[in-house]
Amino acid sequence: MNEIVPAGPRSWSVIWPQYAPVDVTPPELRPAALAADVPDWAEGAPTPTDVHDWDQRRRVALVPFDLDGRGWPLHPLGRTGCTGRNLGKWGENAAADPIVVAGTGPARRVLLITRSDIGVEAIPGGMVDPGETAPAALVRELREETGVDLAGHHPVILGRDIVDDWRQSDHAWVASTSALYLLPATVAAVGADDALEATWWPFASLDQLDAAITAAGRTLYGAHRPLLRRALDHLDRSNEG
Repeated sequence: MNEIVPAGPRSWSVIWPQYAPVDVTPPELRPAALAADVPDWAEGAPTPTDVHDWDQRRRVALVPFDLDGRGWPLHPLGRTGCTGRNLGKWGENAAADPIVVAGTGPARRVLLITRSDIGVEAIPGGMVDPGETAPAALVRELREETGVDLAGHHPVILGRDIVDDWRQSDHAWVASTSALYLLPATVAAVGADDALEATWWPFASLDQLDAAITAAGRTLYGAHRPLLRRALDHLDRSNEG
């Protein structure tokens, strides 16, 4: 559980001598474990000091970030209450989140998955593979987690933003490219890979989505709420036009 960081000292520009973040590094990413075996989803650097391409990483980052006096990356939004690494890479971990919406008006539906790691309803998606583009990752993740193949569709890119991911720390975080896919009607979807289920939910509004998910005894992933709200805002503006 992240330490609660007050808004005042959250910024890296504020000196906070009492700050004591919790190390969230899992056993498999600690130095001794990495020396013996590097997981296929992670880089082998035990600390950011062991990463030697920070200039390149900063050039291609979705969200600009700084390095501290040690040369360690700093979370663009400030202190998180956590240190260490519980993600594949130090610094920015690029992700892709395809928001698939079917139908219009009261009949509108959104495709969400039940995540296998934390058991909540979320946008299908995941990390961009090395050498992969965000558009390719959007299509791949959707196909892997729901069986829906939208390779021939052209989505609307909604944004490139920091995601309030539960694994983030002061020195490793997730920045996602979110994209909106519009379909005339729902299509067959089945949970696979990192998804326990794939479900079409009512999506005329965020309140309606919340109510449907709650009524089913489930929970909407809080980090994806801003992305879903942005998709709804885009749809509302499009309807006005």
